Amino acid sequence: MPQLVTVKVNRPDRRPIRVWVPVLPVVLVLFPVVVLVVLAAIVACVVFRIGVVRALGAGWRVVSALPGARFDIEQGRTAVLVAIR
Repeated sequence: MPQLVTVKVNRPDRRPIRVWVPVLPVVLVLFPVVVLVVLAAIVACVVFRIGVVRALGAGWRVVSALPGARFDIEQGRTAVLVAIR
């Protein structure tokens, strides 16, 4: 499970902005929303006849694979880097 998300915004002619977001406190605060999303995913699996256990297992594998991922986004002269650790 990821533990830290780093977001860095490089802006032209200004100092870059860097924000560190710890994942665990954010998940704990958003836990009611996470529960609703999981319940909605279970309902969607039943409606579309997808194996619930396999779908939740695949989702967990995706979340577990996130540490080490980097996303670079550039728009014009502004760049955003998101690194998941």
